[in-house]
Amino acid sequence: MPAAETPTALVRRARKTHRVLAETYPEARCELDFDDPFQLLVVTVLSAQTTDRRVNAVRPTLFAAYPDARAMAAADRAVLEEIVGPLGFFRAKTESLLKLSAHLVEHHDGQVPPRLVDLVELPGVGRKTANVVLGNAFDVPGITVDTHFGRLARRLGWTDETDPVKVEHAVGALFPKKDWTMLSHRLIWHGRRRCHAQRPACGACPVARWCPSYGEGPTDPETAAALVKTEARR
Repeated sequence: MPAAETPTALVRRARKTHRVLAETYPEARCELDFDDPFQLLVVTVLSAQTTDRRVNAVRPTLFAAYPDARAMAAADRAVLEEIVGPLGFFRAKTESLLKLSAHLVEHHDGQVPPRLVDLVELPGVGRKTANVVLGNAFDVPGITVDTHFGRLARRLGWTDETDPVKVEHAVGALFPKKDWTMLSHRLIWHGRRRCHAQRPACGACPVARWCPSYGEGPTDPETAAALVKTEARR
């Protein structure tokens, strides 16, 4: 938080930043493809340590073979490993999907539960994944603190916290609950397209005037513009 900034001033600055991000990224959304809550849960688990684009590429084959939790729980391990192989860590990811699906069948009649308390009890599911599913499959507001969100929340001076759960609570206190899901999408889009971990495009940033970290990247407009990605590496 900038020196001498009051809590009220921080809220105003954060909400103004979000309004401008909403104008900048009107198309912001979950970049993982899915047709139902089960698909979203699975692809979110698979997205760890790979790109959304790679997950989206294997999704049609995966769900053609295993359209629901019961089918996936009964999957042949070798076949499932082959399908998710291009994503890396395929043995661990296969194990996660088998355990996850079996848990859904055993405890939730094969359905994805729409409550945070139940989602975080699923094998391999933490608060980040749970909030993705709640916000995008069930319209239950949630803040998704991935690496982009956490980095930007700190750069923007919204919080000094590094623990994802503490970041989630600190940022959530600045915004109406109804805004949480879209705030997550817009901040993640901004992190993927402009506010990069290395050399953020400060000189081409629409929220630079409200950012206490302005100057961490090039401020020259032409140099910064060359760093902007119209499509994220997903």
